[in-house]
Amino acid sequence: MAGETAKVRATLYLSAEVLEQARDAAVHLAGYPARMTLTKLAEHALRAELARLRDRYNAGKEFPRRDEDLRGGRPIAA
Repeated sequence: MAGETAKVRATLYLSAEVLEQARDAAVHLAGYPARMTLTKLAEHALRAELARLRDRYNAGKEFPRRDEDLRGGRPIAA
């Protein structure tokens, strides 16, 4: 992928159903030509969703940098 940077570990919680579907897809597409991994699938999905969210909620522009790290718990109200 162009502009690829170093990978970092992230911990997040997904529904068991979504994770199983993602694992199934990664295994099914692991060979040529897709050479899919769970990491690739997650990164592609997040990039696509971030682009959609930028277009819908931020006029296609990057979201501003946050001032602090995310905290667990309920979503932050704007």
